[in-house]
Amino acid sequence: MGAALAGLDREGALYIEGDWVSPTGGATEDLVNPATEDVIASLPVGGTTECDAALGAARRAFDEGPWPRLSGAERSATLLRMLDDLTGRRDELIELVMTETGAPRGLAAGLHVDTTLAHFRFFAEAAAWPDVEPLPPDLTDRVGGGRLLGSQVQVYEPYGVVAAISPFNFPLLINVAKVAPAMAMGNTVVLKPSEFTPLEAVVLAEAAERAGVPAGVLNVITGGTDVGQALTADPRVDLITFTGSDAVGVAVARQGAETLKKVVLELGGKSALIVREDADVEAAAAFAVGQYTLQAGQGCSLCTRHLVHNAVRPRFLELMTGASQALRIGDPADDRTTMGPLIRERQRERVERYVEEARDDGGEVVTGGRRPADLDRGFFYEPTILTAVDNSSRVAQEEIFGPVAVVTGFDSDEEAVAIANDSPFGLSGAVFSRDSGTAFEMARRLRTGQVTLNGGSGRMNSWAPFGGYKRSGIGREYGVAGVREFCQTKAIHFNAG
Repeated sequence: MGAALAGLDREGALYIEGDWVSPTGGATEDLVNPATEDVIASLPVGGTTECDAALGAARRAFDEGPWPRLSGAERSATLLRMLDDLTGRRDELIELVMTETGAPRGLAAGLHVDTTLAHFRFFAEAAAWPDVEPLPPDLTDRVGGGRLLGSQVQVYEPYGVVAAISPFNFPLLINVAKVAPAMAMGNTVVLKPSEFTPLEAVVLAEAAERAGVPAGVLNVITGGTDVGQALTADPRVDLITFTGSDAVGVAVARQGAETLKKVVLELGGKSALIVREDADVEAAAAFAVGQYTLQAGQGCSLCTRHLVHNAVRPRFLELMTGASQALRIGDPADDRTTMGPLIRERQRERVERYVEEARDDGGEVVTGGRRPADLDRGFFYEPTILTAVDNSSRVAQEEIFGPVAVVTGFDSDEEAVAIANDSPFGLSGAVFSRDSGTAFEMARRLRTGQVTLNGGSGRMNSWAPFGGYKRSGIGREYGVAGVREFCQTKAIHFNAG
């Protein structure tokens, strides 16, 4: 990992009002590589004092600074300079992702970095979208005769100060999904990353500094629960964007409700993959393995409930088991590795508890269900497939956030849709079928924010909105809908005289 990255060669790792600062409390926290358990660095940890300073900086930058008053084209040009800086450091970013998150090199280079850079370009270009849209004209009869021609325009304006709180699993991707559209629309931002993966947030601050982003527009602070609560409750914040568990999302919404903040919540998932009797079983099984083992299963939108028609379920399990056992688990620094570790020991212990509970309830472990015998360091856990598990059980209803899949049989499309929808979550889903029309109709019936048919389009498209139903969240990220989440909408009415 390059020493130039993320403040490893500087005392201050917090970025507030255009300056790198050290916390007043002097607290530090060891940053650990989850694959080796080695300490990467000891980083300063912010507190409520730094949070207050960052919020003050963001408030001044919005109320008094130039950023909200620049043209969209000017903001776009600045964000594109940030993108150029990040693109020039692509190799360093890949190494950083591998070290912080445990992602294997291919995943780190693809989804973590290259896809993120593509999303950044989308948001940077969105800054130049028209901020005034015409609405249909009106003709109104005058009292004294004649008719009045009138119309309206819809104006998009920045919301204000945005508090962005991101998780550990895809930090660069999620940080960009919050910071870039917020800045593009003219807002100012205080970003608080996960304490496990803070460096990929600091990288954004470095890029902003080099690109000439005005002081206070982007602020990055580290810290624990106290900092998060200070952000969400402070009246200087106008909008909260949070990604994490549904339980914490409820707390964030509650804390913001006192001052009637807007909240955008991208929360948990327990998404269902439906494999119909006519499906390409080989393709479905390969997709299923990729879903539940991506980032060691630490992904909110991953399909971890696999609903398979009973006529093809034995073959599906055979293929899925073989592919799971063929995965190479280990250090992401080894280019042969296909699945890395969980983020920390307590996350691995959480996964173990769910698997043991499933066993105790009569569930069958088809493969996995233990720590790899040949790895004595790192937070690794074998890809695990469970069957004979009722959909009402905790292991089928709750987000585990680890490489654990539940395979359940069904006999009809109606049963499959009912099982898929029998969940408190609704973030994602998938259908495999050679009958594309029926698959599309089933997708329409799933109560979830996005559905992949037969493997999808092959990439994460920036134009497609992302978000959930039910306990999977409120609001959308990406696409036009995600960009406009960071805008107030104003109507201006006028007449032709």
